[in-house]
Amino acid sequence: MISLGNITLDLSDPLVLAALMGAAALLVILVLLIMALRAAGRSARAAEPLAQQLGYLGQHVQGLAQGQEGLRASIQMVSDTATNGQAQLAQTVEQRLASVQQQMQDRLAENAMRSQRSLTEMQERMRETLHGSSKQTTTSLTQLQERLAAIDKAQDNITKLSGDVLSLQDILSNKQTRGAFGEIQLRDIVGKALPSDSYALQYTLSNGKRADCLIHLPNPPGPIVIDSKFPLEAYEALRRAETDYDLKQAVAAMKTAVKKHIADIASKYIIDGETADGALMFLPSEAVYAELHANFPDLVREGFDKRVWIVSPTTCMATLNTMRAILKDARMREQAGAIRKELSMLVADVDRLGTRVGNLDRHFSQASKDIEEIKISADKAGKRAHRLDNFDFEELDDSGPLPLDSGTRAAE
Repeated sequence: MISLGNITLDLSDPLVLAALMGAAALLVILVLLIMALRAAGRSARAAEPLAQQLGYLGQHVQGLAQGQEGLRASIQMVSDTATNGQAQLAQTVEQRLASVQQQMQDRLAENAMRSQRSLTEMQERMRETLHGSSKQTTTSLTQLQERLAAIDKAQDNITKLSGDVLSLQDILSNKQTRGAFGEIQLRDIVGKALPSDSYALQYTLSNGKRADCLIHLPNPPGPIVIDSKFPLEAYEALRRAETDYDLKQAVAAMKTAVKKHIADIASKYIIDGETADGALMFLPSEAVYAELHANFPDLVREGFDKRVWIVSPTTCMATLNTMRAILKDARMREQAGAIRKELSMLVADVDRLGTRVGNLDRHFSQASKDIEEIKISADKAGKRAHRLDNFDFEELDDSGPLPLDSGTRAAE
């Protein structure tokens, strides 16, 4: 219930509610109308600059229309230019294509000619190569045949060498033939190292013992004996030893054999007043010599103690070359007097040669001087002959011959 003065309104009555709602709506409409009028006033005030801007916008639109017209004209011009350029470009492209096509045809023709020439040259080279290969094959076959023949010959030599090795084994298996083998090898080495008058083979000493070789060295040391020894059985036993017992037995046999050889040489071939105070034991095997120095140094020292020096073919050659130098020095001392005499005679000959060279030099100087004088006389005679040849005898008067000038008289 609402009381307005003396009027009481019942809100539960629909009519009252409707009236109130109508009044409220009317009030709202009035408020809105007032607000609209105020807004219309503000809009009218704000529309004035908008109208100005619309005017400016119209002017810009007109300018844009003019610009659009100019742009249309420019586009038309560009279109015309593009059409003309396209026509020219098409013509240029056609010309370029024709030129490129012509160049391609020329290059294809040139390449075809080059290919033909290359093919011809390749065929010629292949022909030459095949011919050379055929010739080389023939040469190779010939060389192969020669090598096969050489191989057959080498095979024959190997077969022969095998027989020689077997013969050598047969020789070395016998003590006498083995001793002869060592003597022959020693004779060959001594014969190559020393002059024939400086040694003697199978020389018998004063005690009746025959040495394999005696080198006639001057005193000291005096003549020295070289005797060949070859303990092959002991060395082979040493090489074949497989057990410690066999090795011990082989070592003992080797020491016994070498000691016996050293003792025999020391007692037979070292004689006071007749030979040197030492001798050489020649081992004709480098393997046996290397074995002694590698594994039996006590045997080598025992040889030194008894003045028996063990040599192999290589060391024997070096020792003999040293002996050769000693012999050469001794012979030079023996011939010193003769050499001095020959030198004095050589000095006299050189002096006479110098005197005769001086005389010859004087003769050459005199001959050179005579040749210079002869050249002077020949020049004078040539000048006289030239002047006489230039005379004109028809122009001479009867007064007599033309007198010679003072220069010509002086030259005479």
